[in-house]
Amino acid sequence: MNLSPPVILTIAGSDSGGGAGIQADIKAISATGGYACSVITALTAQNTCGVEAVSAVDPGFVRAQLEAVLYDMPVRAVKIGMLANQAVIREVAAVLARSPHLPVILDPVMVATSGDPLLDEHAMTALIEVLIPRATVLTPNLPEAARLTGQPVPTSIEQMHALVPALRRLGCPYVMLKGGHLHHAPESVDVWISQDTCQTLSARRVETVNTHGTGCSLSAAMASYYAQGMTPIEAGRAAKQYLTEALAHSQQLKVGRGAGPVHHFYAYPVEACHSDAQETSVVE
Repeated sequence: MNLSPPVILTIAGSDSGGGAGIQADIKAISATGGYACSVITALTAQNTCGVEAVSAVDPGFVRAQLEAVLYDMPVRAVKIGMLANQAVIREVAAVLARSPHLPVILDPVMVATSGDPLLDEHAMTALIEVLIPRATVLTPNLPEAARLTGQPVPTSIEQMHALVPALRRLGCPYVMLKGGHLHHAPESVDVWISQDTCQTLSARRVETVNTHGTGCSLSAAMASYYAQGMTPIEAGRAAKQYLTEALAHSQQLKVGRGAGPVHHFYAYPVEACHSDAQETSVVE
């Protein structure tokens, strides 16, 4: 019997603080039962207080990483996060075009928490033209959805639903429109969109400042669950539940002086790990 976990590839930027990007993806994939491999598109100097510097990886080296992983490893799903520029986007799209049946969860990281755009107009055009139509599920937050559709940022659930037709026209089979920015809402409400249906996914809203890496963790967990045989919407629901619990346990982490990360491994208590370590003897 093969008990090896499914392999999930994450394509994203590196967060030196460990709370978002590649580092968050690897944690979320591992915590939800997958095996994570990675392609790094950008290096960042950041911590819980903010981003100090960003350095994009050469597009040719991004391609080399992708080809090395896909040649050797049985990747079952791909999660895509931060793509630094137009050249990187086109390299990723070109390589993935060789594997048209490989599921792709695309988190369109284009707006920083501060509200500053992370992709210029040329990169936006490439994202819309060559990558979003290739994705299986698109997971924009409200500012990202507004920029993709050229509409105002929604401030209510009703306005989220008003974006549905424009989001459908982007050409991705499924869209999970994330409503986490509606801070006044009593619940955390997302809108799940297919070409012919629209459903609301709700969970309790967790009041915490430790929200660094939530979008990365959600999409990575979704890719992990999808690779394990769930349908897209089942994977979306499971990933939302996982993130809710990771947020609820985030206060257990004492990491940095700013907006801390979610607790990816909340289901693996530190006490249990310490207990196991104490019971293990080493023979020299």
